[in-house]
Amino acid sequence: MEKKGRGQYGEILAASLKLGLTSFGGPAAHLGYFRDEYVTKRKWLDDRAYADLVALCQFLPGPASSQVGIGIGLMRGGIGGALLSWFGFTMPSVVLLLLFAWLVRGDAGFDTGWIRGLKIVAVAIVLHALIGMGRNLAPDLPRIGIAAIAALGVLLVPTAAGQIGFIVLAGLAGYLVYRGKGTAARDEADMPMPVGRRAGLLSLVLFFSLLALLPAVRAAAGNTLVSLADIFYRVGSIVFGGGHVVLPMLEREIVPGGWMDVETFIAGYGAAQAVPGPLFTLSAYIGMIAEGIPGGLLAVAAMFLPSFLLVIGVLPFWSVIRKKSWLKASLLGVNAAVVGILFAALLNPVIPGSIFSVWDAVVALLCFLLLQFGKWPPWMVVLVAGVLGAGLHVFQS
Repeated sequence: MEKKGRGQYGEILAASLKLGLTSFGGPAAHLGYFRDEYVTKRKWLDDRAYADLVALCQFLPGPASSQVGIGIGLMRGGIGGALLSWFGFTMPSVVLLLLFAWLVRGDAGFDTGWIRGLKIVAVAIVLHALIGMGRNLAPDLPRIGIAAIAALGVLLVPTAAGQIGFIVLAGLAGYLVYRGKGTAARDEADMPMPVGRRAGLLSLVLFFSLLALLPAVRAAAGNTLVSLADIFYRVGSIVFGGGHVVLPMLEREIVPGGWMDVETFIAGYGAAQAVPGPLFTLSAYIGMIAEGIPGGLLAVAAMFLPSFLLVIGVLPFWSVIRKKSWLKASLLGVNAAVVGILFAALLNPVIPGSIFSVWDAVVALLCFLLLQFGKWPPWMVVLVAGVLGAGLHVFQS
């Protein structure tokens, strides 16, 4: 790994900020954007290391795409790199949702035509990523079969537990098929890790300590900001299954507690889907409504802190144990399952939530062709999709 310095930190911030401004379409699409930027363009890691990281983050609670970004920043520039990677990817949507929360009392709205285009482009982004990762991670019949079974399993059991279960089964299948074979050794991923196990243990101790102590501090303090910190840290620590799963969990915490009514909550959720970046930045909107800018910023910090602690805590051990020969074989199966899970995400919810007419499908196909064969950068394709979506909205209204 290169020596950390201003140039490297600047590079990490520039890359993540570009992603934070252009990554529309939800977690599955975010992983496609990340792969295009970090694997294909910048070559900071290869497809195998990227899939290893994605698979690890699928096991952890919290926003998987944000955790992947934090992990890449950690490997590239240590803890400082992780902070910059998270900041660049997250802050654009935080700022937009803080602004939306400030405007919502004035009954502000947003253009559903643009939102339509941004949903459509997610189909092209995920399909583009699926083809690229499939070539590298499922190149033979056994791994194609593992990917297909994982995709079918996740579609039939569409829960976080089901997803984790099929990743575990894929790892077992990889071990049984590839143990003792040269393929596992050749497929070792380059995954540098500048953070040691002592820092990892400290991070895990802090994670569990905050999870246990914040409810007691909240009960003793009776302070609104402490209550917000407890709510968002707890939700960020236990939610599995991606950004959309956070909706019912937060709704049960926020609406019955009297923080806001259900209409205001749903308005914020709609806005969170219309901006780039992780859906977990809904926390900025809720915190802003509750306690102004301090509440919004505190809610964001509390929501994402568990992800930092878990990635920093687990990744150093992952980089050590993954060198074991049995794990190398297992990871071939896990990496193939990641391809299958991405395919399942394309089938549900990406396509059903994005394509509602033949014209939507035409726009998605055009965006895919621009990515796959035109080699357009994703941010340009996002702009094209937004304009075309707005045009379809006007034409069909």
